This record gives sequence, structure tokens and C-alpha cells, in this order.
Amino acid sequence: MKLEILSPDELIFEGEVDAVQLPGKTGSFGILNNHAPIIASLVEGQVKVTQNGTDQHFNIDGGVVEVVNNKVIVLSD
Repeated sequence: MKLEILSPDELIFEGEVDAVQLPGKTGSFGILNNHAPIIASLVEGQVKVTQNGTDQHFNIDGGVVEVVNNKVIVLSD
């Protein structure tokens, strides 16, 4: 699935990934390929991105995530 992590100032990450773990308001949650469409609020924390068996972490101060048709867009504060 395709992931984009955007801040108001820059594109933080863009690429094909295997999984994404996000800090939601009610707790951490994961997104895998073919996930149902969602829009969710995010809180301060780490976004964990798994790509080809390797994990990367990105800190965000909150924001929103949208998942539609195997495309994940994270708009961070």
C-alpha cells in the first residue's frame, strides 16, 4: 500500500509499505493492506512504518489519517 506522511512544511515520507502503526486518540492502531476506509484523529507519538521487513519511526505532534483504496495519508501537526 502507498503511504504519505505530510506536515504543513514538508513531505516527511512517501513510499510503498507493508504496515503502518499510528498513535490514535484511544490507543495505538495498525493499518495493513486492504484495510477498510477510515478517517481517524491522531495524538502526539510515533508512526511506525514497516517496509520490506525494516521498521522506521517518525514523531508527530498529532493530526489526522485517511485510508482509502490502499492509500494511507497522514496529515501531521
